[in-house]
Amino acid sequence: QVHLVESGGGSVQAGGSLRLSCAASGNIFSINTMGWYRQAPGNQRELVAVITSGGGIIFGDSVKGRFTISRDNAKNTVYLQMNSLKPEDTAVYFCNYRGRLVYWGQGTQVTVSS
Repeated sequence: QVHLVESGGGSVQAGGSLRLSCAASGNIFSINTMGWYRQAPGNQRELVAVITSGGGIIFGDSVKGRFTISRDNAKNTVYLQMNSLKPEDTAVYFCNYRGRLVYWGQGTQVTVSS
């Protein structure tokens, strides 16, 4: 199994920034795709950003130009830098790891006030 622990969530005003971290531990035997998804109340979980083992990145349309994703393979950690935050970014953000199976973190709350 793989265990994912997110950190860095919190409450900010619109236009502010937050940096989320996700550290993976457990049965990790290769560098795999990791990413961030989010889920707002009443909504489906949606893609925020993913980064592959080779550094390829895919962003969700709603965050392009505002968020960046990066990873530190030595630390098995993925980061999400969120800039120019908007109230509609308010959601629980979940870290994702894709290996033999798909794993999810417990989620971290991000709240953006106007």
